[in-house]
Amino acid sequence: MPEPMPVLRGTLDTVVLQVLSHGPLHGYGVADWVREATDGVLDLEDGALYTALHRMESGGWLRSEWGVSDRGRRAKFYALTERGRARLARETADWRRYTEAVDKVFARGRGTP
Repeated sequence: MPEPMPVLRGTLDTVVLQVLSHGPLHGYGVADWVREATDGVLDLEDGALYTALHRMESGGWLRSEWGVSDRGRRAKFYALTERGRARLARETADWRRYTEAVDKVFARGRGTP
């Protein structure tokens, strides 16, 4: 099986916001969700993930509260705020536009203007 890939630079926030749009999770839960959803292709590095979570919370995109994980451990759970939902909508539109443009590059034959 190929090695997992890191999330592309500049896309971590969008990926995390999308995951949290399904409901509150703790950091490990976010990483696990992404790993499962991508069949292990994407791997969120702990340091980058927790830095992003704290940055997004400080920016008002997320709120957090302490709770107990499914493993019985104390964990900080993150949830989207209205500001985070609005950010996700903008980021999603930008991402779709970007990927459509890249798809066009790959679809066009060489030498075709």
